[in-house]
Amino acid sequence: MLAIGLTGGIGCGKSTVAGLFAEQGVPIVDTDQIAHQLTASGAPALEAICDAFGRECLLPDGALDRIRLRHLIFSSPEAKARLEAILHPLIRGEVRRRIKLAQSPYVMVAVPLLFETGAYREIVQRVLVVDCSEAQQVERVVSRSGLTEKEVKTIMAHQISRQERLRQADDIIDNHGELSALKRQAEQLHQHYLALASVQG
Repeated sequence: MLAIGLTGGIGCGKSTVAGLFAEQGVPIVDTDQIAHQLTASGAPALEAICDAFGRECLLPDGALDRIRLRHLIFSSPEAKARLEAILHPLIRGEVRRRIKLAQSPYVMVAVPLLFETGAYREIVQRVLVVDCSEAQQVERVVSRSGLTEKEVKTIMAHQISRQERLRQADDIIDNHGELSALKRQAEQLHQHYLALASVQG
């Protein structure tokens, strides 16, 4: 099974691009979605997170307080490492399971921090990077999330640089402009990946 890694900096439009491939019938394995499922109320990872960070990381209804935890891991590299040690093996295991179940020529694995973790290069054969300017990243995230410009730039500072992301990419989608241009690029790459999958198969 050909697995394409989909990544990009915050606000670059990964979700939009994933949606365009999904419209073509491509299964999308979303690691953020898996992480949310693994940390939902009653999910197995939640107890391990409470053991590591205390019950104060929960909301009154028993769900994970994601905002509190996000602030904690951005302020403490040790806390970030502890959380990743709990979640990443579980997420990777679920990604592998979903890839095996996919009934399609290829599958797309959406991983926001694909290059930063380094843990998915053995799972995916190619990496598609969605790119836009850093100014556009900030503008898009501020407008949709309620985060301040400073908070967004702090998040970006924890990600690898745009230049390094582009250097490591196998394929790039330029998301500077209109949705129509984005659709054309996604369609071209879809045909390219179908051809690669037929050769691999």
